[in-house]
Amino acid sequence: MVSNGFLRLSWARDHMPVSAQIRKRFEKEKPFKGLNVSMALHVEAKTGVFALLLKEGGANITMSSCNPLSSDDAVVESLKSDYGMKVFAKKGETEEEYYEYLHRTLDTPPDIIIDDGGDLTKLVLEERKDLIQRLRGGNEETTTGVVRLKAMEKDGAMKFPMFDVNDAQMKHFFDNRYGTGQSTLDGIMNATNLLIAGSNVTVAGYGFCGKGVAMRMKGLGANVTVTEIDPVKAVEALMDGFQVKPMSQALKESDFVVTVTGMKGVIKYEDLLTAKPGVVLSNSGHFNNEICFTDLEKRSIKKEKVRDLVTAYRLENGNLVNLIADGRLVNLAAGQGHPVEIMDMSFAIQALTAEYLAKNYDHLENIVYPVPPEIDSEVARIKLRAMNISIDNLSEEQVRYADSWQEGT
Repeated sequence: MVSNGFLRLSWARDHMPVSAQIRKRFEKEKPFKGLNVSMALHVEAKTGVFALLLKEGGANITMSSCNPLSSDDAVVESLKSDYGMKVFAKKGETEEEYYEYLHRTLDTPPDIIIDDGGDLTKLVLEERKDLIQRLRGGNEETTTGVVRLKAMEKDGAMKFPMFDVNDAQMKHFFDNRYGTGQSTLDGIMNATNLLIAGSNVTVAGYGFCGKGVAMRMKGLGANVTVTEIDPVKAVEALMDGFQVKPMSQALKESDFVVTVTGMKGVIKYEDLLTAKPGVVLSNSGHFNNEICFTDLEKRSIKKEKVRDLVTAYRLENGNLVNLIADGRLVNLAAGQGHPVEIMDMSFAIQALTAEYLAKNYDHLENIVYPVPPEIDSEVARIKLRAMNISIDNLSEEQVRYADSWQEGT
């Protein structure tokens, strides 16, 4: 009997045409032949297809989760039983299990690491330094991880090259905006079954992820407020048609709040004392420290599970707030993650960047690199071909005009 995990992997694979085109070449050329690749990602169907793509390119894969609540157990089992992959992950990992699984992923000494959030990279630099000499480098998938990598580089702690996949155009334009926007709503609606239309929604952070969430909430009829610390982004949010307020003020009127910042302490316990009673709190940033989960656990006078994925907290002054999935990634802990077609583009960037690293590592320094622009362009071209869309090209005359300051108008 075919397992649910196998079906989910097959469904994702059938809807990832960009990866399919790359797979054809990888199967012939085997760019990762003889290389060990250690991955710490959200272990679900799209990630599984990506891992299999590298395996089909010759890599020996070991994988763990980058978040205790984001694994799909059915997919984990299928990757192990149907594809013979070493996967150390389960939904609902304890903190101890989470780090144990990261270590087990590194027990097969990697040539390349694929990280999401920076924990695997940090572990190599601090506790598994014996692996550094062999390591060619790695990729980082998300905003939070890139912030950590750049801090490591600034402190002189980076001992191998890392690529900032998050800021590739084909990643943050579509994954962060359209992927996070849709999947966050998916998670919130699945967890609560509450109406978005007519509600007051606050989105913390107006980067690409925050823009996506705000756009989708507005599209469903919500009254959207944005909170920001960056004055430029605050002006942008205002001109995009959203209200802009400090978090402490926005909470007093919010039915839903989504944090999408990558920063800790975005919602403080003291602010929740005057929040609108019954407010639903959720997080689409990487770690569960954007919302004051620890303070809610310690300081609330009552805690009650009110839905499978929602916990209600009665605060010291009697106010009531609801938290989805302990403040973990709402789109994965309560939903299915980004849409398949979005992750197809993101993992195509990952795959081609990993290939670039495998071939060019001996010319790279121990710094954080952007994704080579030719990789961005190649993924975009493949995506357009898959959608049967053609675009124009510059003529030779136009190229000469663009390259010369002496050409007349």
